[in-house]
Amino acid sequence: QVQLVESGGGVVQAGGSLRVSCAASVGTFSLYTMGWFRQAPGKEREFVAAITWSGGSRNYGDAVKGRFTISTISRDNTNYMVYLQMNSLKPEDTAVYYCAAGRGRGLTRAAEYDYWGQGTQVTVSS
Repeated sequence: QVQLVESGGGVVQAGGSLRVSCAASVGTFSLYTMGWFRQAPGKEREFVAAITWSGGSRNYGDAVKGRFTISTISRDNTNYMVYLQMNSLKPEDTAVYYCAAGRGRGLTRAAEYDYWGQGTQVTVSS
């Protein structure tokens, strides 16, 4: 069982930056691919980014690809943390952001992840 706790959400102006964090509870954290998803009111949960256990492979969802830099998602296996650095934020980025853990590579669908955090609200004001 992996417990995930997100933090770092808040209100930011359009064009600004924000970093959200996710703390994992177990030492096997390093075996998991970690992903970030988001869900806006009335919309389906959307893939944002994922990083493999070694950090050697990252991939990004279409909604953020090209806006978020290659270093957007990162992880610290020593401290069981994963981060999502968001830059050039837009009002349409407003959503609850969820951290998730799954086994495997190239995980972009919510159903592929086994464990989820409770989410952290990110609001981008225009």
